[in-house]
Amino acid sequence: MLREMNPSFRPAPGPAVRDLASRIRRLSPSCGPVRLVGVDGHAGSGKTTFAEQLAAALGGAPVLRLDDIASHEELFDWTGRLLDQVVEPLAHGRTAHYSPYDWRARRFGPPRPLPPAPVVLMEGVGAGRRALRPHLALLLWMELPCEEAWTRGRSRDGEEQREFWDGWVPAERRHFADDPSRPFADLLVRQREKGYEVAPGPAGTTWTGPVPHSG
Repeated sequence: MLREMNPSFRPAPGPAVRDLASRIRRLSPSCGPVRLVGVDGHAGSGKTTFAEQLAAALGGAPVLRLDDIASHEELFDWTGRLLDQVVEPLAHGRTAHYSPYDWRARRFGPPRPLPPAPVVLMEGVGAGRRALRPHLALLLWMELPCEEAWTRGRSRDGEEQREFWDGWVPAERRHFADDPSRPFADLLVRQREKGYEVAPGPAGTTWTGPVPHSG
């Protein structure tokens, strides 16, 4: 589906990401023993790349990709499945098991374990939806305008995914019109030519101390 990273290119986390990771470790657990961190933003905004770097800075924290929870039939109507398969077991300190969706075969695959690690990253469009926010220790928003993000995503995915994008864009517009994430983001993440800049978000209520620097 909408993959936002070339798997052959994984730059080392910069100082802003390392500092953010250090601060996340000091947050209180939000979902049982887990600090569940949401990484939201428009499709094509760079969520996957950023989440991979943050996971590395956290020493290999698990990353749940919402691409694995959604499906062609349920681009955004997957809240119940996520709560049942992932949030509820993690909230009780148990290993979650979710069935990742295969976007080419159009079916869900065999269950995949997700342990109740100290930090679990959840990245994807809708990671900051209202039903999930009570379970988050921190909500990050990739700060890139929708049209720029979608253009980048279309270019990345090529002609093969043109029809998918034609359906995705209006669906994403409807989702964020009904259930916006950015107004509730604790921090905004901007990708720079080198590294990232992390700044206070519109909510910012759970974040204490200096804002991580850029780099």
